[in-house]
Amino acid sequence: MDDDERPRRRSTEGDFGAASLLTSESLERYSLDELDARIALLEDEIARIRAHRDKSSAHMTAAQALFRPKQP
Repeated sequence: MDDDERPRRRSTEGDFGAASLLTSESLERYSLDELDARIALLEDEIARIRAHRDKSSAHMTAAQALFRPKQP
């Protein structure tokens, strides 16, 4: 099973795991090249998350349409 497919523990309110840690990390020690690489990595992660969100949204919409009570 790929890491992307493993279920992840749900975050508590306001705690988003590693993402929360990233927001509190000091960036002072990084060089410009390291900051650029970090930005590219985070942009790729944002794209991956958006794709998963869109897939989940489409799945939910399909489920709602399937189980919605029929209109007379």
